[in-house]
Amino acid sequence: MAQPPRPNTLEFETSPLIAANGFREYDARWLFPQDLNLNGVRLLGLGLAKLFRELKVAPRVVVGHDYRSYSMSVKHALALGLVEGGAEVLDIGLAVSPMAYFAQFELDAPCVAMVTASHNENGWTGVKMGAARPLTFGPDEMSALKAIVLSGRARAFAGGSYKPVEGIREKYIADVTRGKTLSRPIRVVAACGNGTAGVFAPEALRRIGAEVIPMDAELDYTFPRYNPNPEDLKMLHALSDAVQHNKAEVGLAFDGDGDRCGVVDDKGREIFADKIGVLIARDIASRQAGAQFVVDVKSTGLFLTDPELQRLGAKTDYWKTGHSYIKRRVNDLKAQAGFEKSGHFFFNAPIGRGYDDGIVAAIATLQMLDRAGTTSMSTLYDSLPKTYGSPTMAPHCADEQKYGVVEEVTAAYKALAARGGKIMDLAIRDVVTVNGVRVTLEDGTWGLVRASSNKPSLVVVVESPVSEARMRGMFAEIDGRLSANPHVGEYDQKL
Repeated sequence: MAQPPRPNTLEFETSPLIAANGFREYDARWLFPQDLNLNGVRLLGLGLAKLFRELKVAPRVVVGHDYRSYSMSVKHALALGLVEGGAEVLDIGLAVSPMAYFAQFELDAPCVAMVTASHNENGWTGVKMGAARPLTFGPDEMSALKAIVLSGRARAFAGGSYKPVEGIREKYIADVTRGKTLSRPIRVVAACGNGTAGVFAPEALRRIGAEVIPMDAELDYTFPRYNPNPEDLKMLHALSDAVQHNKAEVGLAFDGDGDRCGVVDDKGREIFADKIGVLIARDIASRQAGAQFVVDVKSTGLFLTDPELQRLGAKTDYWKTGHSYIKRRVNDLKAQAGFEKSGHFFFNAPIGRGYDDGIVAAIATLQMLDRAGTTSMSTLYDSLPKTYGSPTMAPHCADEQKYGVVEEVTAAYKALAARGGKIMDLAIRDVVTVNGVRVTLEDGTWGLVRASSNKPSLVVVVESPVSEARMRGMFAEIDGRLSANPHVGEYDQKL
């Protein structure tokens, strides 16, 4: 098997490098330049232009890039390939991902290719793509793109063009804030992790009338304090300290490309995004009878059991984890909103345009708090039935092994349930396999194991409505199975 070209060699400068495992379920992620070089990016753009034509979509495509030292170079190489493939490229410059999705509507462009590694560590790059606004690619499109690129089937096509487009940032901020005002200046800490959201989120929140205290809003692609990831406990702990120090009413954390939002209450408690989702669902359902929601399988069971949502007649559909999956499901069901535990929020009109936008989610959170009058965020949070949940944990597992490991664990739990086996002396109520395996016990305690869609890792989440001991017991059960597998390594964080 031929070795890939090494950086700083003639072969690397003249040959494309594009590792096959960078094509994920619903976007693309590579280590740059170890697994992808600029010639490989050009080849990706050429293949993407061909895919747009095969999908019978006009190849008019918005491109943008996040704030990393190499992102502009990657975007320009991608644009070069798109133009070579006959696409009309509209370059909106530095952007958060939802700004690129907005630009599809603003510029009447069916397609998007946003260069971003989201919250991944420095050294990663990637592309989020779509050809049917407000949706982004799923497994079918990603598999087709992978086949085109790796087979070398893409060819130059006449008619390509490149145009820089100015002013989209201002139009985007105006769009997300239009008609949205607070009745009082809610004091909020906006944590941006030195990522791209720093030049978008604080300004947008000020425009609706919030008193904003920026935190790590200066652009710095070295991410000196922590990765901009609203699920990362280091980022959330820092935000918690800032909220308490500044006596803020709420803290909002944004990821590297601005499509996710995390929340800390006025007491400094980190509220996982699925719990914020329950509160926002209550707010929406109180104003719209029979509201429909979509949530991912990592999310709390409260969407089904919360007495307030039941009283309001809300309906919830649990679906596959992943921004493209939830986005598509929200669109298909014409749901009012969709929520992911990772912090992706999807709002249809009148709140949003159907795609995930961390700033829109932040504004929805502040408006919910505003409508609550003198009720604090901590009081709203305490109104939820008590559950004991874990953060999202990610034990390392190679991309080549992770799906096989999940299949083994899924088969084991299905067999255990079929023979009437128990966990912590509790019967298994159901085993959901729509995305990995979610095992729920008779007391409502549940645990999830699935393969990460964008990193070489598994995903583990556990929750219990009964006690922390039950939650930890469920984790011990899952961890025991995973630890026995030689393909499973260290966790990024662990109970």
